[in-house]
Amino acid sequence: MTVVDITPAQLLLCLLFVAVAGVASILYKLKLEKDLAWGTVRTFAQLLLMGYVLTYIFQINNVALILLLFVSMVFWAAFTIRSRIKEKSVSFFLPTFVSMVISYTVVAIVVTAVIVQVKPWYTPQYFIPLGGMIMGNSMNAIAVALDRMFSDMNQRRDEIELTLCLGATYQEATGDIFRGSIRAGMIPSINALMTVGLVSLPGMMTGQILSGTDPLLAVKYQIIVMLMLVASTAIGSVIVVSVVRRRCFTRNHQMIV
Repeated sequence: MTVVDITPAQLLLCLLFVAVAGVASILYKLKLEKDLAWGTVRTFAQLLLMGYVLTYIFQINNVALILLLFVSMVFWAAFTIRSRIKEKSVSFFLPTFVSMVISYTVVAIVVTAVIVQVKPWYTPQYFIPLGGMIMGNSMNAIAVALDRMFSDMNQRRDEIELTLCLGATYQEATGDIFRGSIRAGMIPSINALMTVGLVSLPGMMTGQILSGTDPLLAVKYQIIVMLMLVASTAIGSVIVVSVVRRRCFTRNHQMIV
């Protein structure tokens, strides 16, 4: 099967989709026109830049450069999470970033080295795309989980402080909040497991099919990806929420949120 190339003119035609969204924003006074325009510009710039970077890295196939690119992607994922969360009294960017680097690297290496069995495990054609999917999905889950945790802590501050005064640790005082936050972050991934193939064909599978890959092989890769995302979402959410929750309290178990 011959892959149909996409010309620059065809890419520009896609701007019609953004124009439709922009017109709807103007008509209904949503005030999203600037965000749509800026987001479109960033999409073109970021993806084209990434395309050139990946072409260079694929040719060199250097583990140090691959891991550097991977860590830089995690950095921007953590930065995006930080920008989404309104809580300012707790500094959580650094622990979030470190936790994400550790958890995502472990999951990505397990997938490439053990499950897919790529040799070497850091082969960029596998490691970077799979790692990017891990980050994209887990980033959203972590953002939801942290936002839920901070929101619940603020709403239930009096209850938490009363429990602490009665001798409870911060883990005991916020146990149900912790569990609720992790659950909120994981629900989208679980819903995706329930509907994949019935409601939607995921991006990776669709891309492989469009590129001429055998549909059954594309399905096998998609199954790996779906289960990988559930694991990375769970691991990332648990680690990050655990670390950030600890930073919401002093050593004497006093709230600082």
